[in-house]
Amino acid sequence: MPVITTESGESVSTRRPFNFSRWFRATGWRHLIGVIMVVFSVFPLLYVLSASLNPAGTLTGSNALFSTIGLGAYERLLNNPDQPFAAWFVNTLIIAGITALATVFLGALAAYSFSRMRFTGRRTGLLTIVLVQMFPQLLAVVAIFLVMSKISDIFPAIGLNTHIGLIMVYLGGALGVNTYLMYGFFNTVPSSIDEAAKIDGAGHARIFFTIILRLVGPILSVVALLSFIGTTNEFVVASVLLIDPEKQTLAVGLYKLVSNPNYADWSAFSAGAVIAALPVMALFLFLQKYIVGGLTAGSVK
Repeated sequence: MPVITTESGESVSTRRPFNFSRWFRATGWRHLIGVIMVVFSVFPLLYVLSASLNPAGTLTGSNALFSTIGLGAYERLLNNPDQPFAAWFVNTLIIAGITALATVFLGALAAYSFSRMRFTGRRTGLLTIVLVQMFPQLLAVVAIFLVMSKISDIFPAIGLNTHIGLIMVYLGGALGVNTYLMYGFFNTVPSSIDEAAKIDGAGHARIFFTIILRLVGPILSVVALLSFIGTTNEFVVASVLLIDPEKQTLAVGLYKLVSNPNYADWSAFSAGAVIAALPVMALFLFLQKYIVGGLTAGSVK
């Protein structure tokens, strides 16, 4: 704030008159963009929440947000014996949780090997991991179904219509990209730490489990979160491999609510989407302090 000293020695502060155009050029446009992005992000969430509270079961009355409020959609969703929502919810938590933990563990092992060890085919393996990710998993659905069908004939416990078989498929599809993501983060950890531990007699296993895993906690949290979200939202592979309704996941089960061309219960679908988002939100809030560091630290070596 400018200060002017008068002839008598008194200090008088002067304030420039507010100029909207100057303020808008300096910082105002940032506020405008922020408000637009907030509205763009929040409106779909409010619309889904409003639709879930619409007892009519359609989206007609949801154009005016929260015009009618009721819990009828949640009651239909939770009390319909033909739609085992509770089983879908539990199945999703089990499959997504195990997949996230196994993805983090296997990806960390592979990333540590590529980052710290030098062996024949190391560079080729890294390039192969990147190239394989160019092809979407959708292209392999038919092959996955045939392979799992053959496995069912020999080992029914890990074949079609089993949660273990679905988890194995998810692990195979997500291991490559997560390994490469962790590899960049592992390279930021100074190798002098490994050398100091080796001088004290520690082997690779002890270094990995007692030292490295504690230092790369942010990227482990990010990979776990991304894996959990991706598995929760996955539909194509789960709909092909899981046949019995009580073994299906939320993505497959909720699709049945709106797949009937004669009557689609969009309110129940929205209610299921709201409930399905709660575990993801809880996990995100629990891991949020690691997310920024995990996403940015592995981008540079």
